Amino acid sequence: MRNEHAITLRALAALLAYPDEELRAALPEIAGALRAARGLDAQRRGELLALAGELGQGEQLDAEARYVELFDRGRSTSLNLFEHVHGDGRERGSAMLELRERYQRIGLEQRGHELPDHLPVLLEYLSCCDPAETPELLGECAHVLRKLGNALAHRGSRYAAVPAALLALAGEEGLDPHTPIPPPEDLDQSWEERPAFERPAGTTP
Repeated sequence: MRNEHAITLRALAALLAYPDEELRAALPEIAGALRAARGLDAQRRGELLALAGELGQGEQLDAEARYVELFDRGRSTSLNLFEHVHGDGRERGSAMLELRERYQRIGLEQRGHELPDHLPVLLEYLSCCDPAETPELLGECAHVLRKLGNALAHRGSRYAAVPAALLALAGEEGLDPHTPIPPPEDLDQSWEERPAFERPAGTTP
C-alpha cells in the first residue's frame, strides 16, 4: 500500500514537470501508474490520463512552450506554492526555510534548482513519507491547490486534473467551476518586490 501511494505521488509530480524528451518518453510508464492508482476514483484517473495523453502529442517544442506560458508567466498558475500566499515578500523566505528543514528531518537533501515550495518537490517529499502524512500536509495547502486548480481550469488546461487529484487524496473539497475568473495579471505589478523601507506616516520625501 505504501509503495503504491508513493508511486501515485511521483506520477503526479512527473505530470507537473517540464515536458522535456525524458518526461515524454516516460509517459507510458506514468500512465500505467495512474491506471493502478486505487486511491483515485475513475473520474480523477480519467482526467489525469487525458493530461498524460495530451503531453505526448504534437511537437516537443510546442509542449515546452505551452508549459512555460502556463506556469512561468504569472503568479496565478505558479507551481511555487508560497507565491500564492506570500508573493515575493520576505515572509516567503522563512516559510521555505521551515519547509527545507522539514525535508531534512527525514534525511532528504534537495537537489536541483527548484525551490522547496515547488509543488513537484513537495510531492516527491510526500512520496518518501508515511501515507498518513499526505492528507495532513496537502490539507494545509488545500486552499492554494484549489486556487491553482481553478485558475488552470479557467484557462481550459488539463493540468487542472493534478490539483483536483491532490485535493481528493487529501479528502478535501474539490475544484469550484463557478469561482469567478480572475482578472488578467499585470506582470510588472505581480512580480514587484515590496520596498524594504517606508517613510513614517505624515512625513514628506
